[in-house]
Amino acid sequence: MMKASAWLAAALLAAPLAAQPAASLPSAIQAGQVGERYDGYMGYAVAPSPAVRRQVQAVNLRRRNLYIELGSRRNVNAEVVGLTAGCQLLRQLSPGEAYQLQDGVWRRWTPGQPAPVPAHCG
Repeated sequence: MMKASAWLAAALLAAPLAAQPAASLPSAIQAGQVGERYDGYMGYAVAPSPAVRRQVQAVNLRRRNLYIELGSRRNVNAEVVGLTAGCQLLRQLSPGEAYQLQDGVWRRWTPGQPAPVPAHCG
């Protein structure tokens, strides 16, 4: 049987959010303007352009729908699925990408730092 974290990672990779986003979102991620949050959603480290805001909202909507679907399959709520996804997504950060933990502070991951892992991650 597939472990829950491996199952979630596979589902995230197969989800529609893996489709190619418009060019401005990857640039905003690389610049540290937007990043991953501990709860499995993207957030704004700085005020983004309207185009980037729309793209992040679209990603978050797709993620929310995925979390609801996966949660119903596992008989857990979407928040639990999102928190589990956040653990996986934060472990996959690339150098320079922004992230936010439960304390609400935005940081940028740099090589040599341990992966940012929230307290709820196992």
